[in-house]
Amino acid sequence: MDTLSYKTKSANQDNIQKEWFLVDAEKEVLGRLASKVAGILRGKNKANFSPHMDCGDNIIIINAEKIRLTGNKLNKKEYLSFSGYPGGQKIATAKELLAKKPTSLVEKAVKGMLPKNKLGDAIIKNLHVYAGAEHPHEAQKPKNLKIGSIK
Repeated sequence: MDTLSYKTKSANQDNIQKEWFLVDAEKEVLGRLASKVAGILRGKNKANFSPHMDCGDNIIIINAEKIRLTGNKLNKKEYLSFSGYPGGQKIATAKELLAKKPTSLVEKAVKGMLPKNKLGDAIIKNLHVYAGAEHPHEAQKPKNLKIGSIK
């Protein structure tokens, strides 16, 4: 009996195949979109997933300005930032952040669902978020990805 055929294959830099996907965020719920995107960025949808490697795909999110928040989160959800100086704490609601910089709303939601270490910092670089429908990644030939079809 050949024991080599029963060995578990672990992902490494040589056998990782990265693809590009395009996600339209128009009328999508922020949290549901972020959790699905975080799983794909991490590579959990692949058969050769390894928790210690960046084996996920690259994702382009367009129409971030048209994302939805359920309930009263648009007015009640707060994002805190602190500069490190006395009196340097700033509070912005989701509505203010969506008006000022809609891409950061999606980026913060996805980043919060990734590991909080060097691997998470590397994985978030595979996410590209744009407020409008235009993006500069046509050369990568991204495949359209419907968030509702992901299990």
